[in-house]
Amino acid sequence: MKKILVSILAVLLLGIFFNCSSVTKRSTDINTPQYHIQREWMLVSLGNFTKTDLIKNKAEIDLTATMEEGKIRGAAYMGCNSMSFTAEFKDKGNVKILGLLSTMKACQNMELENEFQKKFEAMTKYKVEGHFLTLSDDKGNTMKFVAADWD
Repeated sequence: MKKILVSILAVLLLGIFFNCSSVTKRSTDINTPQYHIQREWMLVSLGNFTKTDLIKNKAEIDLTATMEEGKIRGAAYMGCNSMSFTAEFKDKGNVKILGLLSTMKACQNMELENEFQKKFEAMTKYKVEGHFLTLSDDKGNTMKFVAADWD
């Protein structure tokens, strides 16, 4: 019985050992294998909305789809309607957001959603720093996100 328990424990430890991975430095260079834009991102800063407003609305974008030729088919949610878009990530921190589509529910408070829709497609630059993604436009407007999987 003791040999069986030792064997099971050894197999479990080997399984844990081989399933562990090290954390690598994330890069914003789209041409490197460490490039990590493909995550779910929670909106933490947009205009005059408080962080509490953004959390309450579960404001987020989802960039987890497969990237093909620098383009990702993304999704967004700002508390009411589901949205979809295509984001094209280019070199030198440039981004092009196209085809923002939304369901058409009429919700009680759509201020956040309207502001997001108005500004999202105008974003032209992106920067990933650690667990943060910042989108900005040519007029100085920004949107800041934190990775949903970050503790």
